[in-house]
This record gives sequence, C-alpha cells and structure tokens, in this order.
Amino acid sequence: MILQDGFEVLTPTSSEKIGPSHLERLAVIYVRQSTAQQVLDHQESTRLQYGLVARARRMGWPEERILLIDDDLGKSGSDSEGRVGFKRLVSEVGLDHVGIILGVEMSRLARSSKDWHQLLEICALFGTLIADLDGVYDPSQYNDRLLLGLKGTMSEAELHVLKQRMNQGKLNKARRGELNFPVPTGYLRRPSGEVVFDPDEEVQRVVRLIFKNFEELGTLHAVLAYLVEHGIKLGIRVREGEAKGELEWRHPNRMTLQNLLKHPIYAGVYAYGRRRVDPRKKKPGRPSTGRTTPPPEKWHVFIKDHFPAYISFEQYERNLKRLAENRARAEAMGAPREGPSLLQGLLVCGECGARVTLRYSGSRNRHSYVCSRQSTDYGGEVCQHLSGPPLDEFVGEKVLEALKPAALELSLEAANRVESEREELDRLWQRRLERAAYEAERAGRHYRLLEPENRLVGRQLARDWEQKLATEQKLKEDYRRFACEQPRSLSAAEREAIRHLSEDIPALWRATSTTDKDRKEIVRQVIERIIINAEGTSERVRVRIEWTSGTSTEGLMIRPVAKLEHLSYYPQLCERVRSLAAQGMSAAAIAERLNEEGYRPPKRREGFDRQSVQDLIHRLGLSQRRPRPEGREELGRHEWWLGELSCELGMPEATLYGWLRRGRLKARQQQRSPRRWIVWADDEELGRLKRLRARPIGEYLRRLWVAGPSPQVDHLPETHPGEHN
Repeated sequence: MILQDGFEVLTPTSSEKIGPSHLERLAVIYVRQSTAQQVLDHQESTRLQYGLVARARRMGWPEERILLIDDDLGKSGSDSEGRVGFKRLVSEVGLDHVGIILGVEMSRLARSSKDWHQLLEICALFGTLIADLDGVYDPSQYNDRLLLGLKGTMSEAELHVLKQRMNQGKLNKARRGELNFPVPTGYLRRPSGEVVFDPDEEVQRVVRLIFKNFEELGTLHAVLAYLVEHGIKLGIRVREGEAKGELEWRHPNRMTLQNLLKHPIYAGVYAYGRRRVDPRKKKPGRPSTGRTTPPPEKWHVFIKDHFPAYISFEQYERNLKRLAENRARAEAMGAPREGPSLLQGLLVCGECGARVTLRYSGSRNRHSYVCSRQSTDYGGEVCQHLSGPPLDEFVGEKVLEALKPAALELSLEAANRVESEREELDRLWQRRLERAAYEAERAGRHYRLLEPENRLVGRQLARDWEQKLATEQKLKEDYRRFACEQPRSLSAAEREAIRHLSEDIPALWRATSTTDKDRKEIVRQVIERIIINAEGTSERVRVRIEWTSGTSTEGLMIRPVAKLEHLSYYPQLCERVRSLAAQGMSAAAIAERLNEEGYRPPKRREGFDRQSVQDLIHRLGLSQRRPRPEGREELGRHEWWLGELSCELGMPEATLYGWLRRGRLKARQQQRSPRRWIVWADDEELGRLKRLRARPIGEYLRRLWVAGPSPQVDHLPETHPGEHN
C-alpha cells in the first residue's frame, strides 16, 4: 500500500482478487453527494471521489477503460428513485461490462439495504468486484459478502440515526413554536423571527375580504369569481431570487385561495406536521407524490394564539367544514348547483339515515329524490323514492313562513350589506390609486435626478415614467366608472326597492330574476337538514325540518302515487263509491261528491272525473256489461271489446291499445265499419295480462325491447281506438 496525492491506493499486485477478466472490463467510479449544499460546501469530499480515477489507473486499468458516473451529485442515497447514475451503474453491471466498482465508502453507492443487496446480487452473478478505501471485495465470496452486507446495514443505520436526530431537533424546536417556516400572504417575518401582519394595508384588506366573502358566498368558486369581477389581486412576497422580500400583485387562482382558507396561521395557530408523505400512496417515478393531510388532532404541534390572527378559530373550523361539505360526495351536502331541485344535499332518509340523492330524468328533466344506499351498497331495496316538485313546494312554503316575521330586519340587513360591500371596494380602489400615484411619482423622481448626459439611461427611465403615468390614468378612469355604477351609499330609490322586495318575500321568491341557485342559498341559510319518512307506498310523507336556529318543524306532505291501491284511504274510497253507486248516482255525480268530501286521485290532478270514477266502478264490479247495439258483431268465447277489457284489467284504454300496437295482445279487427278491435283473453291470458300490468314499467319496457314485437297481429291502424267509438 502506497500514498498517491495524499490518498491510500492499492497496486495491482496488492490484491489477488483482481484478475485478467476484471481488467478486460470497465472500472466504474461512482461519485455522489447527498445535497446540492454538500456539493458546494464539502468540495473536499467531491475531490476525494474524483481522485479514485488515479487509483483505478494504479490498479491496472487503462484510461479508456475507466468510466466516471457523477449523475447523482446532489441526490440522496436513501432510495434509488430519481438516481439516474445508480440505475446506469446497475445496468452496466447487468450487461457484464464492469470489472470493478470503486467508491470512497459504501454509503456513496446506496444507503438502502434493498438497493445495496440488489447490487451485491448482480455483482456476484457477473463476477464484478467492489472496492473502497479499506480494500477490494468479491461479492461471490462468503466472507466478503458478509462484510459488504454488514457495511451496507451500518450505512443505512447511520442515515436513520442522522435523520432521527435532525427530526427530533426540529420537533423539539417546533413544540416551542420557534421553528421557522415561510409565512403565507398577509404575513411577514421580521429579521428577529417574529411574525407580524404584512405592513401593506392593501394586502391585509384583500385577505380580510377573502374570508368575509367566503363566509357570505359559501363556495371557493364564488369568491374567485368575485375577485376576478372586481379586478382584485393578491399581494405576494417573493421568497427567493433577486427580488426576495418584494411585494408582487398577482391574479388570484383557485389553489392559492384554497391554501389560504385552509392554512391555520390565519386563525393564529402555530401548526407543524400538517402534511406528511404516505409511502403507500406514492406513484412510481414521482417522488413528490403521496402527500396526505391528517386531521388537526394528529398534527405534531398545535399551538393556539401564537400568531396575530385575521379570523377566529371558530370561523376557521367553519371554513374547513364548509369546504368539506362543498365536495360532491354522497355523504356531503355539496355546493349549491344549477338545476330546479331546491333541496339538493339537505335531505336525509328517516329509515336508514343516509343522505338522499338527487336524480333528473325524462325529456322535461324532472327531478326526484331517491335513497338508494341500501340498494347500491348492499343489494337491498330502495328505501324511499319521492317526486321532487311537491316536496320542494312544501318546504318552500315553510321557508317563506319562517322568513315573513323578519322581513323588515332582512331589508335593513340587505341595505347595510350592500353599502358595506361598496365601501370596502371603494377603500381597495383608493389604495390602488394611492399605490399607482406613488409609483408614478417615484419613476418621475428617478428621471429628474438623473444626469442629463446619461441619455441611454434617461430614455429608459422616461419610458418607465410614461408607463406608470398611463397606468395611473387608466386606474383613475376605471375608478370613475366604478363610482358611477356603484356609488358608496344607496339612493332613496334603491332603499325603497330593497324594502319593497323584502316586504313581499313570496313575490321575490317566485320572481324570474331569482335563480334556482339563489333559492338554494336562501334555504341553506335557514335549514340545517330535512328528514323524510314516507309511509310505505302511500301518499303520506312525514317531513321534519331542522332549522339552523336549533328548532325543528314537523309536517305531513301529500305526494303523488302511481295507483289507486297505494292511497292510504283506498278502502274507504271503495266503500264510499259502492255506497253512492247503490243509491243510483251517475259516475259524474259520484265524482263531484268525492271531490266535495276531500278524496283525491293518486296523481296530482284537480280531482276525480267521470271517466276515473267509471273505471273504479268497473274495477269494483258494480256495473254490468252494456247490451250490444243492433248490428254489432257478436263476440266469440273469451273475446272482449278493448274498452271492456281495460276496465277488467283496471288500466287506461290508451295503454291497452299501446300493448295492442306492440303485439302484446291476441286480437282481431272487425271486417265492417267501425272496424273495432276484439281481443281474445281466457282466464289464463287474463292472468298473464294482470301480471304484466303489475310489473314495474322499467322492467316491462326492458323485456319488451328484448322480446321485440309479437307476430300475432299483422296490421294495426295509426289512429286511437277512441276515434272509432
């Protein structure tokens, strides 16, 4: 062993492990430093690693057979992810191109046992040697393999100990609230380390305006749209570069606003450990992924009232809750969206406790409320299914009743809010004008202080001055336009309009200028949630409205149902019809009497009519078949006229005729005028038709589509059967 350039080196004869097969292949010098700061500050270590090239020459490798890999300078060896040089080294060994790998110590190659033992396996397979300052090792030999494994384990343990010391030191400092981190917009860290409000008043006003508008508007998108509409920018302090610490005004964006609303510093909280990395969620090739945000109770450090606060901690918690509820998830309320549904996200099933979902269907885009959690998640039955408009109307009336006593207070509050908003915007405009005037004056002062002989600099300063003056002039014009459109104080006519609208809240509610989204916002201001519980398949629905004030209101809503049998008073209705029919009253008179007594048909119509009562009479078997008129064709065995069969089945004649056109009935047509249809149906066929009638319409249409038309009817007219009666 001799000294060369101050380093201990081995001669070719000093190791019997180096053979001709090794000298025929490459000698790879692997150079790595963990961070960019180490590359700049610890240059002696870098020089030591580059000096291994001379050592390889001493060991017998010619200059052209020495490969230097330094692609991983500034990268940690804790993982092979992102280390291009290490992957290149493994590839060269796997291609049987490498005779020996030289490094100052094993930690330069890898500080992960997984990567280290993988390299050892490949080196042993292809007969590649590994050398450090202590000697030359052959991974295929047991003793050398054992020693190399021990060195790799110690290298990984050393890294773990270093990280543990550093992390524990940071954690202890954070527990005292002394660990510094970059502060967001609205704050400034002094050289002493103290965090204070940004000294720029406009920056503070914009931050306060964002929190105020989010509390009123309720959604991040609405706040962003408000800032863009009024041309409000965010004051950001530059964190790095030549302009570090200077204030820049940037356009707002969604991510910046979201981080601002979620950051606990605005509530005066010192927090550490808000974001962590979950290795299970990291994506291959993307080292910065896998970040998670645990709840506040799992943060490492949580110190209240440590910083000056823009909002209270209670408002901060409300903001987080509102952001979570605005997400479109099954268990969340969700943000108000477009569409006629008034109660989106507010309904809760009274049977299973799940949140009721909203569905739109049909060409008219009618909506309904469905609790399908049991069906979707567990394969059970749908808990409840309600038509949307009746429930919206029911709750809307309750909301109007609740708002009626507060009409005067609402008008005053609306006027005060409008004036407050305009005053805040006016103050922001004044700050922008003041800043523009200062920048223009400063540019002019720079130009006037310049020596006249320095014309090259003078021309540039003149252009800067002109640009600042033009910006100031444009701001003044924009402010005059704003002041004309939105004066600071409301006029008498505007106050009278607000008072008049608040006095007639129902008219304001139904006005065409009031959008569906506006109505949803109003409902959410006064209602916490609505619990619904339908009484089976009947028309009765129990509704419990829980108001934001903590009180609740219970009521009974009547919904439309599909069949007469679903009505809760169907037995009483049948008995009443039997009684009236026994008195010899006509169908029209019975319908009038039923409407007077408060009976209603299953669907939302004004009341019973002659046809509906006549169908019910036929269903109850209270009428005999009418005698056939002269010249009318005699019916054969098990044959029915279309209208009589519809009464027998308890279904509309038009629906039965639709079945006939689709070939679902066995029918024939009269040869002579009026060419009416005659349907054949024995007892078995009647049973089939009744089962088909009872089948859900969706299942029936699906089977009808799959089965296709029946060949039992050859030709059908396009006219309705009633046209020939």
